[in-house]
Amino acid sequence: MIRLVKFEKEMHEQLISWVESEEDLMLFAGSKFTFPLTSEQLKTSLTNEQRFAFQVIDTDTNLPIGHCEIYLTDETVVLGRILIGDKSHRGKGFGKAIIIALLEYIKLNIDRLKIELNVFDFNYNAIKCYEKVGFRLNPDKKSEISFKNKIWILLNN
Repeated sequence: MIRLVKFEKEMHEQLISWVESEEDLMLFAGSKFTFPLTSEQLKTSLTNEQRFAFQVIDTDTNLPIGHCEIYLTDETVVLGRILIGDKSHRGKGFGKAIIIALLEYIKLNIDRLKIELNVFDFNYNAIKCYEKVGFRLNPDKKSEISFKNKIWILLNN
């Protein structure tokens, strides 16, 4: 269904084209970037040696359909910046395939026992996807982000 390819500079423009609004950017990356997303912001983010970024390729068409990342902390692997950029591929199981591929990558390449991710509380499709793979909400770990005079609740799985 998919394969993960190391995210390279020549892939920046594709990712940038998928992030069409401030809301898209906030859903994709939280408050870490400013809209519009730029290649310079991506390049700066990826200089962090604890971050591993991938382009998601649809193996049926061999075309890019998304993006995902892994970030390492001292004790934890954090899955994040998961985006099905090609909207025609949303709701077709690609999110679940991405999570499974990331978990397999971690199993083979990273020595950490704890894996987590964050998701906004209104992103029901993403929450459902993560739960299908086995993640469970941690009610004791959540935060708030102020965005356009609204409070967005960030949940931890």
